[in-house]
Amino acid sequence: MNTITSGFLNIEQLAACKRLLQERSTACLEEIRGELLRSDNERYIELAGSVHDAAEESVADLLSDVGLQSVDRLVQEAQDIEAALSRISNDNYGVCADCGEPIGYQRLSVYLTAKRCQPCQQRYENSHAGAGHASL
Repeated sequence: MNTITSGFLNIEQLAACKRLLQERSTACLEEIRGELLRSDNERYIELAGSVHDAAEESVADLLSDVGLQSVDRLVQEAQDIEAALSRISNDNYGVCADCGEPIGYQRLSVYLTAKRCQPCQQRYENSHAGAGHASL
């Protein structure tokens, strides 16, 4: 059966993407939960309690920040997944947010949360190069 549906994908392709998104969402939420339980500031408290100088305190702060960055990355991924699942529900998954053309199953199967087709993504990256990155 090759019936076309949401975003120029057939029913089987859409179902496969949805299943993979749901699986990754579950795994992502478990990873967030695990990171938060592991961090629970115990490492920081333990490290900070044994800190004897400013350099050691900086290392303790860095280790704590690394854990928080990991959680931030996972939260962003979970939000991207929810947005993709919402696009499936709204029948616009696989449709480029910029040009309205199909994103293509090959791209979606590699990058399930893709919002843009490859040419539009390339233009976006070129026009936003370095955006959001701190500079010295």
